[in-house]
Amino acid sequence: MYVAVKGGERAIEASWRLLDKARRGDPQLAELSVAQIRAQLRLAVARVMTEGSVYDEELAALAIKQAAGDLVEAIFLLRAYRTTLPRFGYTKPVDTEDMQVERRISATFKDVPGGQMLGATYDYTQRLLDFALLAEDAEATGAVHANPAQHAAHEAMTRVVSLLDKEGLIEQERVTENAPEPGDLSREPLSFPASRATRLQNLARGDEGFLLAMGYATQRGYAHSHPFAGEIRFGTVAVEMELDELGEAVEIGEIDVTECQMINQFAGNSDVPPAFTQGYGLAFGHCERKAMAMALVDRALRAEELGETIGSPTQDVEFMLSHSDNVEASGFVQHLKLPHYVDFQAELELVRRLRAKHDARDASIDGNDTEEQAA
Repeated sequence: MYVAVKGGERAIEASWRLLDKARRGDPQLAELSVAQIRAQLRLAVARVMTEGSVYDEELAALAIKQAAGDLVEAIFLLRAYRTTLPRFGYTKPVDTEDMQVERRISATFKDVPGGQMLGATYDYTQRLLDFALLAEDAEATGAVHANPAQHAAHEAMTRVVSLLDKEGLIEQERVTENAPEPGDLSREPLSFPASRATRLQNLARGDEGFLLAMGYATQRGYAHSHPFAGEIRFGTVAVEMELDELGEAVEIGEIDVTECQMINQFAGNSDVPPAFTQGYGLAFGHCERKAMAMALVDRALRAEELGETIGSPTQDVEFMLSHSDNVEASGFVQHLKLPHYVDFQAELELVRRLRAKHDARDASIDGNDTEEQAA
């Protein structure tokens, strides 16, 4: 739309060159490589993959580099690329209980089968700047492998909520034979009412900051929610796909995921014994904050299903799902930078006419007052 502005296409092309120069930064410093971003900015890569709906560490790292670290822009780039990819099938549901766990904690039980595994986390750091990092040799480089993640072999760990499940103390979540196939938000537009499967897809793609704020709100009284972190786990899961040529499912790869099961206050009535309810979150890579916020919001959005009074935006499915996507939100906000000359001139002329009428009326009133005083 800026082509009509003085300079036209030449100005836009010059803007692109300036962008490349700004992204590169000081040419005397070593350029940040995609492999370095992938290996050393793993948490940023995980977020871009999750909200970009593409599990590809290299592409996510490339998008981060191209966007100069703007993660929302990187997510936009990855989603745009996603639309060019062919769809050749669907994998089988991932069994997270068979996860090769690298980190696993529970805030509900001190002793859990398999034990607590702290893993790599900022939870126990003092949040003080480590100035020793400034002293590292900026030019020191090592071999960077195509896949820097090294997964230790761990036995599968039973979920913590299974301890409650055995006693029937938490709502039973079982897949029924007649359950409809979940929709695909990447191919079908969001519509209401939305099933829980659709809501979870939307939340997985939703902006982490938005979900974090809404999850925070649910704990401050803006939802019928009192959560306990039943289990948060991060690790590697196998991805399987059924191939018609073989007539069976085969493992086609592994991915890293973070899973959160949030235990909430119990529900029950005269017909159903009381049991805890739960919220669920799942994200690509190591995304604990996102998975936890997602689980909090998921539980809040189940208000109608659980017979709770809907009294806050965090429980309003249409509000939450319609405003959680950062790509749509960014586009709607940033479109204000595009030319709105005609619209503004129309409103400007309207305001001028209204002010002229207002001034004329005031002048008439002042004139009448002067005549009355003279009389």
